[in-house]
Amino acid sequence: MAREFGAQRARWWLLVAGLLLALAGGLLAQSVRTAGGTTVTDVRFTGAGGQQMSALLYVPAGATPETKAPGILAVHGYINSRETQDGFAIEFARRGYVVLALDQTGHGYSDGPAFAHGFGGPDGLAYLRSLPMVDTDNIGLEGHSMGGWTVLAAAAAMPDAYKAMVLEGSSTGAPFAQEGSPEWPRNLGLVFSTHDEFSALMWGTPRALDVAQSTKLQAVFGTDEPVVAGRIYGDIAAGTARRLYQPVTTHPGDHFSHAAIGDATDWFARTLEGGKPRPAGDQTWRWKEIGTGLGLVGFVMVLLGAFDLLLRLQTFAALRAAPTAAREVRDGRWWRDFALATLVPALLFFPVFGAVYLLVPVSAVLPQQVTTQVAAWALLVAAIGLAIARLTGSKLPDKRPDWLRAALLAIASVAAGYAVLWLADALFLTDFRLWVVAIKLPAAHHWASVAIYLLPLTLAMLAIMRTLAGLTVARDGPGKRMLAAVGALAGGMTAMLAAIYGIFFASGTLVTAFDPLSTVIAIQFVPVLAALAVIGIFAWRRTGSYRPAGLMAGLLVTLYVVAGTATQA
Repeated sequence: MAREFGAQRARWWLLVAGLLLALAGGLLAQSVRTAGGTTVTDVRFTGAGGQQMSALLYVPAGATPETKAPGILAVHGYINSRETQDGFAIEFARRGYVVLALDQTGHGYSDGPAFAHGFGGPDGLAYLRSLPMVDTDNIGLEGHSMGGWTVLAAAAAMPDAYKAMVLEGSSTGAPFAQEGSPEWPRNLGLVFSTHDEFSALMWGTPRALDVAQSTKLQAVFGTDEPVVAGRIYGDIAAGTARRLYQPVTTHPGDHFSHAAIGDATDWFARTLEGGKPRPAGDQTWRWKEIGTGLGLVGFVMVLLGAFDLLLRLQTFAALRAAPTAAREVRDGRWWRDFALATLVPALLFFPVFGAVYLLVPVSAVLPQQVTTQVAAWALLVAAIGLAIARLTGSKLPDKRPDWLRAALLAIASVAAGYAVLWLADALFLTDFRLWVVAIKLPAAHHWASVAIYLLPLTLAMLAIMRTLAGLTVARDGPGKRMLAAVGALAGGMTAMLAAIYGIFFASGTLVTAFDPLSTVIAIQFVPVLAALAVIGIFAWRRTGSYRPAGLMAGLLVTLYVVAGTATQA
């Protein structure tokens, strides 16, 4: 009896530990956000055309209708969401600013389509100005990347409704904003990192290191000489002040940069009145990232723990089986197949993403461009993997499960993870994220896209998980199998990005400057593919089949991508 109790307890530990980790991380994140009496609430309001807009509202202690506080509209970039701005929002709120962290149109929980109505910027500024605790004479606008174009749209629509602006990794002018000048926008602080991947698009310079020499930037700063970083041009009182900051980081790194966030707080301290004095270096936001990062780890643990426990139920008992490895030894054929498995996805990444962008228009049938790119890439990788297996005569010992039970097991396991995510959101208003990797609860309007992309992504994940199972070696222990799977799925992408960014940091030249957006998107693939590899081997060891893992991965990837990207149609 004692042995049986111990075995049952051992099966529960992963689920319980994951739940505790996720909730502890959420509590930590909430405590950082609300330190000093700040309140954070989820707000929804009606925008242009009757669209529902979404935002997080940070109200610092002491901001009331009687004692108004300065306000800041903070906006994320393309294929991100309001929580991406948490680092900035936390530090702004700690300095006494009311912060509205907006979901752009077609992003997060704001209605689509993306790019509509000035990206939602004018609606966000109007809502911020309507709040009774906000000093409308001291409004700041801050936006990262496309979020910069969002706040520029707000400034163009309401030129007298703000006092200062910070553009993070963004620019005035083409392709999506009004041209800048020495007088517009008002009191501009430009935070443009030394290794921003979008320097050619934003300021017409191939290297971000040379942005001070941009003629476009010089025109905005009112000079015909290279702009001097740290020097204030123009006059704050007249609204013509300009200052260039150049933190040592990348475009997505702005969100995770002590310097970039400090630069933004420094500029608003100089240009807005009513804030609380606090050194730019005094920052606590990283603890929030640690909290939601722990939640991300806890989420995966809950998925695995739920999968293991559900297999113990009579309903799913038929799926349990001891696995049979596909290979007896790690020989030359194994290394050949491993190399193909890890290199093919990396080699196909930029060609497929570029081809879909150029050849497949967004439509009601394919409403999310990035999800379409991911699905096309995954299907092609899967098809090549299956073709290689057939050509090489690779056979896979596999127990064929009941498809219905396997699907129910996958759905129930994923549902357990999302139930914990829902609980963290309900208790602490947090999702699970670390830097660019974020798992969000889908909004109601996301489910139509889930229905479109679920089948192709699941078919692709089934084939990819089959490839992983085909690389298992009989003599390997669980840890070695996990490492081999992670290497097979994520190794090629890791090596590709290491080469790209190694050259970038050494020379300032981005060798994939022809597609900087896909370069940034590729960063997410490394941790996501690594997590899928762990899930795949974990499920295979308990079922003797790649199929339950493939079904679970298909659902996970679909929900992850659909909820985390932009809906254009």
